[in-house]
Amino acid sequence: MLGKAKVFLSEVKVEVKKVTWPSRKDAMGGTMVVMVVVLIIAVFLGIVDTILSKIVEALISG
Repeated sequence: MLGKAKVFLSEVKVEVKKVTWPSRKDAMGGTMVVMVVVLIIAVFLGIVDTILSKIVEALISG
C-alpha cells in the first residue's frame, strides 16, 4: 500500500511539471471575469426573486 502511494505521488510530480501555469496577469484577469459574472447573476436572481415574491404575496393576499 505504501509503495503504491509513493509511485502515485512520483507520477503526480512528473505530471505537475508538464502543466503550463498561467501568468499572474492571466490568473487575475480570469478571476475578475468570474467575479463580474457572479455579481451579474446574483443581481439578476435577486431581482427575479423580488418580483416572484411580490407576485406570490399578491396571490396569497387575494
